[in-house]
Amino acid sequence: MRQGNVFYKDILAGILTETDDGDYVFRYDDQYIKDHPNEFITFTMPVSAKTYSDNRLFPFFEGLIPEGWLLDIASKNWKINQNDRMGLLLACCQNCIGAVSVVPLVSQDES
Repeated sequence: MRQGNVFYKDILAGILTETDDGDYVFRYDDQYIKDHPNEFITFTMPVSAKTYSDNRLFPFFEGLIPEGWLLDIASKNWKINQNDRMGLLLACCQNCIGAVSVVPLVSQDES
């Protein structure tokens, strides 16, 4: 299972998880829901206590991953398969242009 903290304007907005089954889950942080109920990261995922899940990486997060020659460079430098969308998201999207960033969440087992 891989996870990333999703920040909106440097505020923890939620956690994105890729399960061991290859599904994706996004859940807004409880404090974020309380403090920023109208500051959603994307129109398709309004701020809610609801857990969003899908068998593919959500289109919004997919859109954060580089494309073209920049994807080639990132894939080669970090030795990440271009089909490993969560791996690319965690490697490339810690300092995105725009308000959203995704920072890998390291479990205690991995540290």
